[in-house]
Amino acid sequence: MIEKIVALVERPAPIALIGPGGIGKTSIALTVLHDDRIKQRFHCCFIHCDELRSSLTQFLRRLSEAIGANIENPEVLAPLRPFLSSREILIVLDNAEFILDPQGANAQGIYHVVEELSRFRNICLCITSRISTIPPNCETFDIPTLSMEAAHTTFYHIYKCSELSDQVKEILKQLDFHPLSITLLATVAHQNKWGTKQLIREWERQKTGMLQTEHSNSLAATIDLSLMSQMFQKLGPDARELLGIIAFFPQGVNENNLDWLFPTISNGNNILNKFCLLSLTYRRDEFVTMLAPLRDHLCPKDPMSSALLCMTRDCYFTQLSFGVDPNRPSSKQLQWITLEDVNIEHLLDVFTSTNVDLKDAWDACANFMYHLFWHKQQLIGLGKNIKGLPDDHPSKPHCLYHLSQLFGSGGNQVECKQLLTQP
Repeated sequence: MIEKIVALVERPAPIALIGPGGIGKTSIALTVLHDDRIKQRFHCCFIHCDELRSSLTQFLRRLSEAIGANIENPEVLAPLRPFLSSREILIVLDNAEFILDPQGANAQGIYHVVEELSRFRNICLCITSRISTIPPNCETFDIPTLSMEAAHTTFYHIYKCSELSDQVKEILKQLDFHPLSITLLATVAHQNKWGTKQLIREWERQKTGMLQTEHSNSLAATIDLSLMSQMFQKLGPDARELLGIIAFFPQGVNENNLDWLFPTISNGNNILNKFCLLSLTYRRDEFVTMLAPLRDHLCPKDPMSSALLCMTRDCYFTQLSFGVDPNRPSSKQLQWITLEDVNIEHLLDVFTSTNVDLKDAWDACANFMYHLFWHKQQLIGLGKNIKGLPDDHPSKPHCLYHLSQLFGSGGNQVECKQLLTQP
């Protein structure tokens, strides 16, 4: 990717690096800016847009300083054009979401200036941003997460521990190979001089809560920057709760189910589009989902305290109560169950663990297993919750029976019989 971007800079052509916070946009831009081929040819400018607060005056003043024009307080781009045309320039606008947010006070004026900069033949404009409201002629790169190999190399380059561990690899996988999360984890482990065993213990205890360093760099701060944007704030009070629901479900939210999942939210599709625009979420198949570190940070800490999550839970339970028709395995009413089995299982696991007396959760659990038996025969991880119910719990026999059916359909007759004969 670096070589492809360098080649575009050498044309020069405008470039936009788009992605969520901590994905590595700034690091890529700096790598390109410090490439010997670029330094030898271009006058390089790096502008921190998070310091400009969506002000056209501040942006033009900072641009004037960066290109060496030193024109005080320019109000328009016109007096800077001779300097911009005088030589080849690479201008990096880092964290450009702060000036290109469509809801900003000077958004239109700044956007027009940035668009004009992208059209100079002697200028390469490189934008890093969490939002995709960038000039249309930019070559756009949606920055991916790291490969397993790159994540492993990055982690041990900082951690400097010679003891390689498959358990550490599993942690990196749980972080979805998110660059900032991996860097923070390695830095914290290195600074605290943790051995591998201690690192694994701390991860099991704190998860992404440990991703912050003594210099106030943290995953939470990076995520909160997106939540403080004017575009997000303008979405209204439903946005944060809906974001929490997406974070709660491992698969995210199926866009086809918005009407029955969130009947109280009239502009759900618009909100989801804005989440993707802000790089808080991304689309995968029919779902809107997010990277694991963001999911862990944004998920409701107490599921019972989230009114929207409880309403969503009830919607799922109602859907699960519909009867099974073995003769119509592809019934549209039931297709969502086979698509969302991971989400449903997680929802049931959380709420059956939270309150054993929540009868509708146990009824939904039994219904879910019955649907799976007829439409998607597979084992589930709810057995521990079911077996842990008191023997006099009214839902235990019903759930044990349906769990035994699943084991039987998978050919495990021994476990099937044990469940049926369990007291």
